[in-house]
This record gives sequence, C-alpha cells and structure tokens, in this order.
Amino acid sequence: MARRWGRAPRMTAATLAVAGLVAATMTGCSALSGSASTGGGNSITLYSGQHLQTTQKLVAAFEKQTGITVSVRSNDEAVLADQIVTEGARSPADVFYTENTPPLELLQGKGLLSTVRSSTLAATPSRYNSPQGDWAGVSARVSVLIYNPRLISKSQLPTSVMQLADPKYKGKIALAAGETDFQPIVTSVLRAHGTAATEKWLNAVKANAAGHLYPDNETVTSDVNRGSAAVGIINQYYWYRLRAEIGAGATHSAIAFFAPRDPGYVLDVSGAAVLKSSTHQAAAQRFLAFLVSKPAQEIIGGHSLSYEYPIASGVITAAPETPFSQLQPNPITLGELGTGSAAIALLRRAGLL
Repeated sequence: MARRWGRAPRMTAATLAVAGLVAATMTGCSALSGSASTGGGNSITLYSGQHLQTTQKLVAAFEKQTGITVSVRSNDEAVLADQIVTEGARSPADVFYTENTPPLELLQGKGLLSTVRSSTLAATPSRYNSPQGDWAGVSARVSVLIYNPRLISKSQLPTSVMQLADPKYKGKIALAAGETDFQPIVTSVLRAHGTAATEKWLNAVKANAAGHLYPDNETVTSDVNRGSAAVGIINQYYWYRLRAEIGAGATHSAIAFFAPRDPGYVLDVSGAAVLKSSTHQAAAQRFLAFLVSKPAQEIIGGHSLSYEYPIASGVITAAPETPFSQLQPNPITLGELGTGSAAIALLRRAGLL
C-alpha cells in the first residue's frame, strides 16, 4: 500500500529476506494510467520505484506530448529489480525508473539493459549517468539529518555519520535501515573505513536506534517532527514534503548537513533505463529522452511535490532548498556506489534487514 506522499510500497526486513521469492510471482502493483503493453508501438510498461505523484505527473505529460500510453507498475525498486532478473527475457517491462542507482547497476551487470541514446545521455552531466551508458540520471537527493530542536540542539548534532555510533545518542536516533536510500550511506562508510569498522558502526547505530527502527523514511520524518525521536537520517526531500503537507506552523523539526565530504553526506541519483528485452525500444527510448528534457525536469524542479533536484537540461529547482551547486557531498562516484551488494550483506549481518 502506498504511504504518505504516494510513495511506492517499501520493503520491510521480512520482504527483503524473501524478495527473490516474491519477485517470481509478482505481476506489478498499480497501473496509474494506460493499459498493458501489448506489442504496439504506442504503449510501454514502466516499472517504477519512484514516488507515485512524481511518476504520475511525468507520465501524464509524456502521454500528452507523444500519444504513447504508459502502464505503470509500482513497487520498491529492489523488489522490481529482483522481479526483472527473475522475468529475464520474458519481462513485460520496457523502462525501469528508480530512486537510486544500485538497482540499475545490478541489472547493468547482468546485461539486461539497452544502451541509452547518446543524445539522451548528453542532457545530464556525465558524472550522474551510467558509467557504461546503460541508464540516464534524472534527478538527485542528498542525505541529511532531521532533528527536533525541542529534544536536541543543532550544536549537539553529530558532524559525521560515524558519530551516530556514540553511546550519547542511545535512544535518540530514528532509522529506516531497510530503505534502499540507506544502502548508499553504508556503501560510502564501507569505502571510507573498511568492512570491520563499518560492521562495528552498524551494530552501534542499531543499538542507539533501539525502539526507533522504522520501515520507511516517511515514518522517520514524521516521528522526529512530533518528538518521538530526536534525530534521524533521511534524504532532504522528505522534510520538504512534510512541511508542504502540514504547514510551517506544524513543522517542529529542521534538517542539517553532515560536514562537507563526510561519508554520511551522500548524493543519491534517480535514474531510468530501457530493458534490453523490451519489444518497444523506440518508444522506451523516447520516455528516457523525455525524463531528461526541460519540460520533465521543470516538473521535478518546481511543479510537483518531488522536492528532488533536477540534474538535466540545465534546469534549477524552484523549491526553497539549499541550491544544488552549494552541496558538498562525499565525492564517491556512482560507479563506486555500485550495486549495493556489500552494503546489503553488512546490513543483514547486523540484523537490520
């Protein structure tokens, strides 16, 4: 079931453990518009792990512009990636649209993605595209701390993600470790500090978050805002969406960045790819081209509740956020973030998945 802000359904620890089995029998969760792809050139099937409202607006604009019907099947991006692997050449998916790059890199590594047209890739700075040219970067978010000033002052916040393991934060941290958004942070910590230190850090953070381990970032955001927990890790757009939904007067929380280039200060890229098995390659490539076009980027940057950063076609967000050009994230590359498999293994060992 979609949660606040129309998010695609998220995975719990239990569903993560059986994702492979679920994927074998899934047929998709929700058709937001259109009908299933049937082999005609004027319809495609989109597997989307993106937020529903963002996807809806983009699909509606694409359909209006091109006359191509889009059938949308929404679920957690990791579940959908697993489903595509299971379906193989029989997958009905033409396009896969994600919140993060590891699921795309997973499919790329298995040879399941088509090469994206060079004109489409050219719309996005190359550092935000597939290193192999098999998916295109569409938008970005950045990890931040959300905190409740009634419970913890800004001066008491950690400046590094590693400090979240400090016993002084015991009982104060809210965490959604099962979110695919958290995996890039774990990968970043792993590359900076190694396996042993990352495993020790995860165990300590888990202990500090006891009683505040949640299934999704929406819950982290709302619970910190109402004072159930003092501080949490989220991507910045969750806080902006909450404030837009409940109003500034009911917003009792704030966000803060980790120190520049800290391993916890991670830029996540949302991307899209065409499946090699698609029988509608031309229409699917048109959808990718649309996602990085100025009209679509303006939807993301100022005409939706996305609050993500547009990163293509030179569009700048209209939302009152820290400008994208002023962000100072850890310089880990998308290639270094990889498939997230090592992070997933460590999260499982720590009992967080």
